[in-house]
Amino acid sequence: MGDTTRPQYEVAVIGAGPGGIAAGTKLRMAGIDDFVILERAEDVGGSWRENNYPGIAVDVPSTTYQYSFERNAGWSRFFAYGPEVQRYHADVARKYGLYERTRFNSNVEREMWDGESRCWVLHLGDGTEVTARFVISAIGAFVRPKGDVGIPGADSFRGKVQRPTSWDGDYDLTGKSVGIIGTGASAVQIIPAIAAEVGALTVFQRTPVWSVPKPDFVVPRVMKAALAIPGVSAFINGIAFVAVDLMLRLVANSPIGLFRNAASRFDAWLIAGYRRYVGFVVKDPATAAKLSPDFGVLAKRPTLSSGYLPAYNRDNVSLVTEPIAEVTADGVTTRDGVARPLDVLILATGYEVFSDPETYLPGTIVGRDGFDLATFYREHGLQAYQSVSVPGLPNRWTLVGPYSWSGTSWHAFVETTADHAIRAIGETRRRGADVCEVRAEAAAEYHRSVHRRAEGVRYYLCELNGHVPTYYRNSQGDSTYIRPESFFAARRRTRKFPLDDYRYETGKSVSASTPGEAVNAVPGGF
Repeated sequence: MGDTTRPQYEVAVIGAGPGGIAAGTKLRMAGIDDFVILERAEDVGGSWRENNYPGIAVDVPSTTYQYSFERNAGWSRFFAYGPEVQRYHADVARKYGLYERTRFNSNVEREMWDGESRCWVLHLGDGTEVTARFVISAIGAFVRPKGDVGIPGADSFRGKVQRPTSWDGDYDLTGKSVGIIGTGASAVQIIPAIAAEVGALTVFQRTPVWSVPKPDFVVPRVMKAALAIPGVSAFINGIAFVAVDLMLRLVANSPIGLFRNAASRFDAWLIAGYRRYVGFVVKDPATAAKLSPDFGVLAKRPTLSSGYLPAYNRDNVSLVTEPIAEVTADGVTTRDGVARPLDVLILATGYEVFSDPETYLPGTIVGRDGFDLATFYREHGLQAYQSVSVPGLPNRWTLVGPYSWSGTSWHAFVETTADHAIRAIGETRRRGADVCEVRAEAAAEYHRSVHRRAEGVRYYLCELNGHVPTYYRNSQGDSTYIRPESFFAARRRTRKFPLDDYRYETGKSVSASTPGEAVNAVPGGF
């Protein structure tokens, strides 16, 4: 591209899931209509489009799983099922005119900054390019299903393979011998949904999961009428957010010595109580013991299900905790030499998540002067100014970045991060600038602050519960998933961050701090 080439769009949004829908709607609200949403699939919705497995539903109340600008009083259940959640997102996208601004089946494989033209060149999987002045990455927390499940022979199974993200709903499980690998959030929903249908169900568990009954019910008319009253839904959400805020404030602000002692006692008390609960629900004592975690309730994602634990009381459901040696052509063999023939193998083995450095592939996000985000993260750890912007990546923000999840619903915090990006874009336009890049010194100071506040979270996830596998702790032994401050504090930062924390430039080149200076944000680096 030459330096006089005008980019095709002012803004490109990558992804049309909950974050991309929030970003697109917020752009329109800000009067910015020259944008495109690039979506790798054939419809909006993100995880709610691609996950269609039996039993899929939200694991937080439906009233909290929605946008603040489009509250839904008509949820059919208190914990809505996946198809209804997908329809909600599609309806919001349609209402705010996002379908006509979305290019479907457009997978962004590389993002390259063009310093001459002062814009991003996005390379798509079909060999075409899209150029945009600004980029908002809304690919979400769960970036892609794990390609390698880490089990020898996983590709050799000749029976039917099902995955939560590509479930074949036409395949009849009736009477089949089924094995499921994994006991995470998807498996907890799948297992009780298919247990009565299959001939035999074998659950291969590496780590038990906390699971308590889900208080689900059909929403009565009177409740729908109440939720339709302006302010009622927002008030209910506010109560939930305040409760989470108080917990995060306690973790972030407690002296570390006091927190260590309290957290240890808290976990021990809950672990003992949960073991008694599991023993009461699950009739076989040996199975109940295997289903009882020896780690804290917040060490990995806890689940809500009224059917998960009772499913193990069925004669056709068995739990295997012996490690898997290999998957064979006709089943699974564990390390004790026992071979279990299967008709169907369900791989509920999880995703590559935004908080792991390996998720970012070298050469796929390259900014000014060759700055490579993947290299930076692998060498120096995950960090970003207010979780959204990195020095060396001009005119680019991500909605789910390091230290981003504030413990509330996804919609709440992607709206917050989208507001940050759009506020920065708006200021760049107001100043008549071409380039907006966070100052390295501002990013460094922010990272020092967030890393300090995360001390209690790091202790809980990396020391006290360091023995349990969890995506809340990444491969570098850090806890960059959780934002160690309240949602309301994060929202205030978004609305009032100093605009001069960004550098604004007009012209062919960017005069800015050297990319990577934020490395020294933490004494000793990463």
